[in-house]
Amino acid sequence: MTHSPIQASFTVSFVNGQTPGFTLDVDLLLPSTGITALFGHSGSGKTTLLRCMAGLQSTSKGKMLINGSVWQDENSKLPTHKRGLAYVFQEASLLPHLSVKGNLLYALKRVKPSNKQSLHEMAELMDLSELLEHSPAQLSGGERQRVAIARALITQPKLLLMDEPLASLDVTRKQEILPYLEKLKHCAKIPIIYVSHDINEVARLADYLVVMQQGKVMVAGDINQVLPQISGIAGMSEDASVLLDTKLVARDPQWDLIQVKLQQANAACLWLRDSGEAIDTSLRLRLLAKDVSISLSEHLDSSIVNRLAATVHAFLPDHDKAMVLVELAIGECILLARITQRSLNHLQLKVGMQVWAQIKSVAIVS
Repeated sequence: MTHSPIQASFTVSFVNGQTPGFTLDVDLLLPSTGITALFGHSGSGKTTLLRCMAGLQSTSKGKMLINGSVWQDENSKLPTHKRGLAYVFQEASLLPHLSVKGNLLYALKRVKPSNKQSLHEMAELMDLSELLEHSPAQLSGGERQRVAIARALITQPKLLLMDEPLASLDVTRKQEILPYLEKLKHCAKIPIIYVSHDINEVARLADYLVVMQQGKVMVAGDINQVLPQISGIAGMSEDASVLLDTKLVARDPQWDLIQVKLQQANAACLWLRDSGEAIDTSLRLRLLAKDVSISLSEHLDSSIVNRLAATVHAFLPDHDKAMVLVELAIGECILLARITQRSLNHLQLKVGMQVWAQIKSVAIVS
């Protein structure tokens, strides 16, 4: 079944209150499937936009359509409780006097029987079966968020809104819950709007990326297309990157390394720290432009292990006038290198030149 894109268009002006002078002004068409991430620094308007979608924020002008259903337009505004959405906040906000099972049953009581998801099915999805009789006080932060997500999904909403659900967790708890969010991405049959200021989190989870700054959308699109573009946005130059789909092909136990093969890259391979995955596992990598340098010949007398023959494909502007982004083609795979304008001039780089990409660091995101 094909669903229509989500239309979200809002204008909000704050004259008084916590953010005087701030204006949210957005007009978006978002995918009806997968995870859409709203990314930006604090105060960019991400949470305000999410609250507008939920009908929790008053707007000067607003329009919200999901799968052909009008939630808000110039003539009407559907109350939040009639929108058929679920909202997961930074804090789990579970009912402390109820067990995990009790919290899930409480959510089920608030929806029509035809809209209910099996409690057992949801407990299995979020790995809560062994925790059903526990109270919220007995759970870790990550476990409480898993319950909050299960409680949201058990009502079978038309849209799931998630406002920085990992922000209150430490690094260890974040790593525990991320696999469940990845599972959610593949199992949920509904669109998910996910707010985050953590680019690594976004790179791991999102299919579609909306970059916000000062209440406006700077760029939006498929995450693979948007990540390289954010170097041109103030304060985000360091985040310019590409995502690479790879397969684990070899392991070197002597040096605790694994080798991955880049898809569509003429059999090019990279060595990474061993993360424990099995041979033939598919891995998604994030390669930061600032971690790629360029040389005109292969340097064997270097600590940099990963050196790939590449062709200069294009030059992209950087918000910092002293810097430039260089697109490097390896087969049909595109890498980015962020170098100084001085280095660009020194190397006399031109489109079509054969060079070597020297890769200092690569992060596995999934």
